[in-house]
Amino acid sequence: MNRKLKLIIASLFISIFMTESAMARGSMRCGTHMITSDPAGPSGKYEVLKRCGDPTERYGDTWIYKRGSVTHTLEFSSNGQLRNIK
Repeated sequence: MNRKLKLIIASLFISIFMTESAMARGSMRCGTHMITSDPAGPSGKYEVLKRCGDPTERYGDTWIYKRGSVTHTLEFSSNGQLRNIK
């Protein structure tokens, strides 16, 4: 295997690992945007709607996005800030 191909394969594994790590920390991807429940800069309902569109289901301050076989449950506080992504 040549050096360039090894570098490409290594880059793919690193990007997959980084994506999985980010998902485990309470985040979800909407197109090119990353939505996160990080307390340093939580997303609000408006930002989530703007970047992700309408949720598949809404139950008050709990929104559910179903994308293929992946389901994300977003929980917002009473003031509209994102608290948690499951």
